[in-house]
Amino acid sequence: MPLNTTPNLTAPDEFYQALIDAHGDLSPPESNALNARLVLLLANHIGSLDILREALRAARGQAE
Repeated sequence: MPLNTTPNLTAPDEFYQALIDAHGDLSPPESNALNARLVLLLANHIGSLDILREALRAARGQAE
């Protein structure tokens, strides 16, 4: 199964606001640590190394 890059969030604005709120009172190092933990949690949820590699390439703006 390829990486799904089409819009798929049921409430994208609400998610974005929750993400911003989660960082609201954090220092830059705390914010970076939150981002790292979130990435690892979501990577674990995805589970597929192939999909994760595809996501990393897409996030860097690199074509398949």
